[in-house]
Amino acid sequence: MIKNPDLLKKFEDEFIRNDNRLDYSQSLKLFTDMWNEGRRLGVLPPKDPLEGIEVDIKIAKVLNSCSKNSP
Repeated sequence: MIKNPDLLKKFEDEFIRNDNRLDYSQSLKLFTDMWNEGRRLGVLPPKDPLEGIEVDIKIAKVLNSCSKNSP
């Protein structure tokens, strides 16, 4: 849960404005920390990993058709 959305928005805006990029090790640490937080909250790993796969497939089809039809 985000307790201070204004602070997060400010961070995101500054991060984008400065064109900052994370290197591989920073990205891996961020992913690992987020995964562990999800596990602590009890939402990861999902009980049924294929739940909602139909929606994902439909979205992928739409996106793929858009990229094929764009100039």
